[in-house]
Amino acid sequence: MEGKPMKLTMSVLVKNHAGILYKVVGLFSRRAYNIHSLAVGTTSNPAISRMTIVVDGDEEIFDQVEKQLCKLIDVIEVKILTEGEFINRELILLKVNATSENRSDLLQITKIFGAKVIDVSHEMLIVEYADTSDQVRRLEQMLERYGIQETVRTGTIAIENAHVMAIKQESLS
Repeated sequence: MEGKPMKLTMSVLVKNHAGILYKVVGLFSRRAYNIHSLAVGTTSNPAISRMTIVVDGDEEIFDQVEKQLCKLIDVIEVKILTEGEFINRELILLKVNATSENRSDLLQITKIFGAKVIDVSHEMLIVEYADTSDQVRRLEQMLERYGIQETVRTGTIAIENAHVMAIKQESLS
């Protein structure tokens, strides 16, 4: 569906040195493209970092983003991750009001979601949860009525499914 707004997830391998993040973000900024999420970390090779970037837009914007990224000298590889062919996760930490009256409800909700309580006081719980953005949002909505005091989220990280990589390897053989 051309022109329909959507989110694109891309994996970008870059040389790991000062200024590369600035160059990539500058590219998006100059073209007024909206970055929905950006996560950066080193790979198993400390000289290379992986950026997982989620961009709002349509197919035309995605094509432009990919072409512009490939022009940057420090970019090694750009992969557009196709829906259904990758696994993605987001991490959230939530500081939630916890009283003696609601503590068992909070613990039950975290258990149902598979979240972890990582810190406790008489008045608060800190909950850690990693899952898809939709699931993270659902947990956050469930905990809102108890009073969320603080929220910290990572950007989305993503990796191709193992079976997709195997198929691509076979097609190259």
